[in-house]
Amino acid sequence: MPLIVQKFGGTSVADTQKILGAARKAIRAAQAGNQVVVVVSAMGKTTDHLVSLAKEITDRPSHREMDMLMSSGEQVTIALMAIALESLGYKAVSMTGAQIGIKTDSSHTKARIRSISTDSMRKALDAGKIVIAAGFQGIDDEGNITTLGRGGSDTSAVALAAALGADECDIYTDVDGVYTTDPRLLAEARKVAQISYDEMLELASLGAGVMHSRSIEFAKKFGVTVHVRSSFTDTPGSLIVATPESNTAVAGAAIAKNEARLTLVGVPDKPGNAMRLFARIAEAKIATDMIVQNIGQEGRTDISFTVPGNDLTATLDVLKTVSEEIGAERVDYQENVTKVSVVGLGMEGQGGVAEKMFRAVSRKMINISMITTSEIKISTLVSWEDALETLRAVHSVFQLEKTPSQLNSPELSAKQAKPIKPELDVARLSGMEDILIEAIHLDQTQARITMPNVPDKPGIAAEMFERIAEAGIVVDMIVQSCGRNGKAIITYTVPRTVLDTALDVTKKLAGEWKSDEPLYNSTIAILSVRGTGLRSHTGLAYRMFKTLADGKINVNVISTSERNISITVNNAQGEQGLQLLKKEFANEMI
Repeated sequence: MPLIVQKFGGTSVADTQKILGAARKAIRAAQAGNQVVVVVSAMGKTTDHLVSLAKEITDRPSHREMDMLMSSGEQVTIALMAIALESLGYKAVSMTGAQIGIKTDSSHTKARIRSISTDSMRKALDAGKIVIAAGFQGIDDEGNITTLGRGGSDTSAVALAAALGADECDIYTDVDGVYTTDPRLLAEARKVAQISYDEMLELASLGAGVMHSRSIEFAKKFGVTVHVRSSFTDTPGSLIVATPESNTAVAGAAIAKNEARLTLVGVPDKPGNAMRLFARIAEAKIATDMIVQNIGQEGRTDISFTVPGNDLTATLDVLKTVSEEIGAERVDYQENVTKVSVVGLGMEGQGGVAEKMFRAVSRKMINISMITTSEIKISTLVSWEDALETLRAVHSVFQLEKTPSQLNSPELSAKQAKPIKPELDVARLSGMEDILIEAIHLDQTQARITMPNVPDKPGIAAEMFERIAEAGIVVDMIVQSCGRNGKAIITYTVPRTVLDTALDVTKKLAGEWKSDEPLYNSTIAILSVRGTGLRSHTGLAYRMFKTLADGKINVNVISTSERNISITVNNAQGEQGLQLLKKEFANEMI
């Protein structure tokens, strides 16, 4: 018999009438011949209310007791949902995370799922009952209740669907699907019919609130078909599957408003310093994004990265200690910056995407302070005041409001979607949420060019990469970081075969801008680690940098995304670096 997991968020079960509405959706799924598992969140703002009660007593409540407190919200909802189903004539049973058998680690308030026992759920389903599961929670080896952190109910639902081998996981929410950007910010945002796991992972990590990235990690690892749809209508929503909606370059744009940018200025440019920095950040459980290290000058380099705004104080505490340890000159930071990104699997086969984005932003006279790129993502950092205008500009230039048919781009059928690893050996993993490394790659065909002391003003990146594109040059990595004294540093890589042409273009620009002569290295090696869960596992960057530092390999340039970390090293050390990384991540390789 087919099995469906349905998840209802807090707004979908905010009162008893909405609980009855959700119960009717579960009944319709059962009447269609499916076994049904329903995962629910706490009602409405219950979790916020419970947190505020604790804060009325103390500013520093115990994390263990906070888990005990917050998990009670879901327990109320599952009981009411079971009561609603029984009142409508259907057998139902409510289960807490512990009763289901969701085992987690002991990281209270942000636990990770290690395993799920399906015996109790299977027994209830086989008895003809609809199972009502509490989202957001589990139990550790000591019997303590744990919670999964932000987006925990999404994660619970997709994890249960994976463990049960469900045919589909329906995520019911207050929006009717996945949009090309947040429809609350841009009226022209378009609902997509389907989106790939990789695209959704990037968008979720970049601020798209419809799904949390950890739930998409589960979906990708175990090949779960996720259907995001409205709680209040029966119209089709958006499928999250292995294939994108079409072969267009850009599938969506995202905005992360509450970000902070931190820079460790004047770091001695030698092996091990990046490792020391990210070791401390990993210990503090702080998720970093947009990690940028540019090419060093005069024996020193700068390392910049972004963190969620509410982690700024904790991160500054870490940097104060680290800067003294490694001999950095100072710590700079900027609050209230915004990350605007475009994402699309189609970028991998199409050139000109970056310069098109940069030009759209420059036309609005908006300055870009940081840039990072990967195969399927381009992220820019702009001021909070310019955020919405930047989002509107990039959404418009890529015509995201138009359907694939309007753009003459063939739509891809969801039936083509296949799990990336349908026979994933879960027994090899110590936990269901472990990192999975898909590839570790060495590229020794590239050269690197750096423009130091570039004027930090609108239009610089757009002009630079338009001129490079006009010369017929395809750029790989692009990194722009905050320079010193009001200047920026831009580094990019190109095939070695076109280095001379790229240098000619860059030197002409340097003359026009009255900036320093470009720096270049005709033989570099790019090492890349690609996988699932790279950003949410805060220790991965540390492990990567430590492994290379132990091998006396210095990291020159860093660029990161949700599924990829790329770095440049000296060409002669490329093969050694590849072997060290393969050894370090051997247990996580697919």
